[in-house]
Amino acid sequence: MRKYILAAVFAAILPVAGPAGAHDYKAGDLTIGHPWTRAMPPGAKVGGGFLVITNDGDTADTLLAVTSPRADRGEVHEMAMDGGVMKMRELETGLEIPAGATVELKPGGYHIMFMGVTDGFKEGERVPAVLVFEKSGEVAVEFSTSPVGAKDMPHKHGQTN
Repeated sequence: MRKYILAAVFAAILPVAGPAGAHDYKAGDLTIGHPWTRAMPPGAKVGGGFLVITNDGDTADTLLAVTSPRADRGEVHEMAMDGGVMKMRELETGLEIPAGATVELKPGGYHIMFMGVTDGFKEGERVPAVLVFEKSGEVAVEFSTSPVGAKDMPHKHGQTN
């Protein structure tokens, strides 16, 4: 039932995000640029999400949560070195987007984890999600799906993966 409610929320909010086919989204002082994910191997239940958030405002905002009808839950994570070992952990208080700054969520750094994915992401499709910000509220987005193992967003700087 929760997934159907999320899908309805996504459908209701999407027109605010921009015209069909747009892949940059605006919410208050925030611009969310080109959300993308990777195709998942058969049987995988966890997927990563990546994007760029620019805050053109005078106050910080925080990415608190992520939901998607395609996953049981979404978490905001970071990768960091700890004693020479790369570790991943959830940012339980969210990810701050400082005023006047740009924060990139990318492989090997800050990222979104889609947990309990019900139907693996397939190359070429778009995965609906809702980003929840402390000040800017809920923003419906779609993640473009790149090939398995892609290291960068599709078509960044005119290149493909």
